[in-house]
Amino acid sequence: MSTPAYDPTNVFAKILRGELPAHKVHEDAETLVIMDIMPRGDGHVLVIPKAPSRNILDIAETDLFAVMATVQKMARALVRAFDADGTTIQQFSEAAGGQVVFHTHVHVIPRFDGVPLKPHTGEMADQAVLAAHADRIRAALA
Repeated sequence: MSTPAYDPTNVFAKILRGELPAHKVHEDAETLVIMDIMPRGDGHVLVIPKAPSRNILDIAETDLFAVMATVQKMARALVRAFDADGTTIQQFSEAAGGQVVFHTHVHVIPRFDGVPLKPHTGEMADQAVLAAHADRIRAALA
């Protein structure tokens, strides 16, 4: 299988360029963290590299390292912010792997004993709730 070319019109590329809004939680030189607008749990964030790549199959190793360092930072912050019992980390590559937006991204979701993940319904969460969750996470990072 050859990996298709990166499409710079994807939603995350547009967010990175400031063409679409997002609830930004954290940003550094290599990565951006935003709230997932269709969260599978309270505090569900997405870690995305600033450099273009489709997924794990084509991301540069240095970008992958930066993403994973941010994933760890966010997992720790989410546990603090939501008093979570753990986290789920997910990355999907290509359509067969469940990927929908073809810009590398990693899901970081706070988890609680006995509470299943919400189904992926495709419905957007309330923007005020997302903003409040982003505030809690930023406070936990401070």
